[in-house]
Amino acid sequence: MTQSTALDSEAIDTDVLVVGAGPCGITMANLLGVYGTRAMVIDRDTDILDFPRAVGIDDESLRTYQAVGLIDEVLRDIVQNTPIRYYSSSGRCFAHVKPSAQPFGWPRRNNFLQPLFEATLREGAKRFDQIELRFGHALESMEQRPDSVVAGLRAPGGETVTVRAKYLVGADGGKSTVRQLSGLQLTGRTAPVKWLVVDVSDDQLDAPYSAVYCHPTRPVLMVPLPYRYRRFEFKLQADEDEAIMTDPARVLELVASRYGSTPLPTINRARVYWHHSRIAERFQSGRVFLAGDAAHLQPPFFGQGMNSGIRDATNLAWKLAAVVARRADPRVLSTYDTERRAHAREMVAFATRIGQMYTPRNRATERLRDATFRALQLIPGGKEYILQMKYKPMPRYTEGIVVGSSDGPRHEALGRMFMQPMVEQGGRRQKFDEVLGPWFAVVGLSVDPSPYLSAGTRQWCDALGARLVRVDASRSQVAAPGPGVVAVEDVDGGFRDWRLARPTDEIIVLRPDRYVAAVCDRHQLEMTLRQLRRTIDGSSST
Repeated sequence: MTQSTALDSEAIDTDVLVVGAGPCGITMANLLGVYGTRAMVIDRDTDILDFPRAVGIDDESLRTYQAVGLIDEVLRDIVQNTPIRYYSSSGRCFAHVKPSAQPFGWPRRNNFLQPLFEATLREGAKRFDQIELRFGHALESMEQRPDSVVAGLRAPGGETVTVRAKYLVGADGGKSTVRQLSGLQLTGRTAPVKWLVVDVSDDQLDAPYSAVYCHPTRPVLMVPLPYRYRRFEFKLQADEDEAIMTDPARVLELVASRYGSTPLPTINRARVYWHHSRIAERFQSGRVFLAGDAAHLQPPFFGQGMNSGIRDATNLAWKLAAVVARRADPRVLSTYDTERRAHAREMVAFATRIGQMYTPRNRATERLRDATFRALQLIPGGKEYILQMKYKPMPRYTEGIVVGSSDGPRHEALGRMFMQPMVEQGGRRQKFDEVLGPWFAVVGLSVDPSPYLSAGTRQWCDALGARLVRVDASRSQVAAPGPGVVAVEDVDGGFRDWRLARPTDEIIVLRPDRYVAAVCDRHQLEMTLRQLRRTIDGSSST
């Protein structure tokens, strides 16, 4: 596949080699640490880049950091629940997005400083003895073999280090060496326009919201960040020279137009970027996987580039862990591409369309856009659709590690991320994931799952590490659950409302990434879990 590496006798063995220690790669490391999987993470840089890049983190990502036990540390440096306003070129606000619902347990729109965020994740990875971090190490060669991937690394002193891993994950950014060595191509396009990105500090502007100032020639994005930082993005014209536009005086002139009489901030950095709408032809090549920007690139208009990479890590990490621990057949790994690539493509396309809204072709196009938004908000539910960000494309895995009904239409919740209401256990209120643990869960809604399992299936659940949970109605005083079953109370009514809308849904089977693997009633549970077992480990389960 590529050039040979050093002698095998010199190789360092690990289960997973992660190339790239940005948000996607270091999230992968933390997840593998939680799952008990041995991994090495390398990055060519010795230090974290000292400027913000991504600035938005969503509720799905925060749920991942809850799963790895770092949510309190991550939230410490985040501005939570930030609204966003969209302005026309005349200065009128035509859309205000302020989601208040928290179906997954966390705010949907949050702003952060990436250097602080990455430092928190790196410290988190150090908690695990089985996770090794090596900075200043660059991937130079890679050879796939029937049972391993052998990688040649260049260490800080110039010496070569050979690593032999069962699997390799390329989370090494848009110019991914892993992608190039794997022979995988990016499809899509790069927009023929440039944007000037400016980060400032000592910000005193009284604008506690993100803002998009749409304009046919000079749209501007403005994002408030923690600790009095702020991000600006200005679209450049084709005839504007990059060197002139990044000159400190010119940058300050652009920024000053947004401050009026407010004292001006300190300019920290100004860089020019192209916007890419591209995706890899495949996310897997044998034992090698692509994740994050190595797999897909999207414009920053919807703030989902980094979050899409975190979805990749959350989807892939548990599958790698399951296969390495021999809890799952290696064929499970092919579902990573099946499940993630289609949604990543959808997010790239959506972010690209949002960017087109920022720059209307002419005044008539702008008036049509504004009229459309006004009309949408007059339709019943339309205003809520905008306010609660219901337009955001959510993953729905119709193939992969999902078990559908054999005698009816596919359930609407199947393959979607499950809600996370508050529950109570032993008088203590907590988010639902805290009860589930880090792995699979079989959740009975007012039903104890254990009596409906054969001895063999219960043994498989235990071997898999699946937790059995019974959710009881609030203050219902029902009998204690069976052995090994965790009982909680539905104190906020989230599960009550689920059952009222879906009275036949008694059992929910959840994956480690909190996506619904199966939905059934109690009498179908044995058959459903046997089917899931065949999907995961290829067993006949008879």
